[in-house]
Amino acid sequence: MNENLFASFIAPTILGLPAAVLIILFPPLLIPTSKYLINNRLITTQQWLIKLTSKQMMTMHNTKGRTWSLMLVSLIIFIATTNLLGLLPHSFTPTTQLSMNLATAIPLWAGAVIMGFRSKIKNALAHFLPQGTPTPLIPMLVIIETISLLIQPMALAVRLTANITAGHLLMHLIGSATLAMSTINLPSTLIIFTILILLTILEIAVALIQAYVFTLLVSLYLHDNT
Repeated sequence: MNENLFASFIAPTILGLPAAVLIILFPPLLIPTSKYLINNRLITTQQWLIKLTSKQMMTMHNTKGRTWSLMLVSLIIFIATTNLLGLLPHSFTPTTQLSMNLATAIPLWAGAVIMGFRSKIKNALAHFLPQGTPTPLIPMLVIIETISLLIQPMALAVRLTANITAGHLLMHLIGSATLAMSTINLPSTLIIFTILILLTILEIAVALIQAYVFTLLVSLYLHDNT
């Protein structure tokens, strides 16, 4: 536990080569599939959760927006499994890297915005200037709305990175405190260990919630442009 506090956020390497790509490709291998007509309980539960999530996100979309359903469901599954695997000891969480989250958010945001300009250019341009704006404020509002549009993918990436990183740091600190107190005061160690267990349960919930929030915001951006 004497390692650097931020050591777990350093991208791992194998023989000097970055292993982040292999780690990113690993979570899809854990998703169970079935070739049988009658599925087992695990596959049935998995399909029920996917249908429930897809239905909740796609209800507000029109026909064009629903073409993104497979991509959005794949996105939420990928982020959720990556976040959960990152809670395992001595594991690396790709979603703690701002570069990866930006690489995920920017193409999805850009695709939604480009779709909006191609199919509903008048409505897309109308977002830059609210109706009834006083004439002197028009240039300022256009600049503000443009900045707010361009900052959307950054907000997506920073939100996910900050929440996952903060949770991991807090677990690391409390785990270090538990180990340090184990040789000093046993009752205090039990209390801190209980807090660590409760925090772990909270981080499992945060891992799932952040995957849902990220995907839901992408879905909302898509809805505004279709």
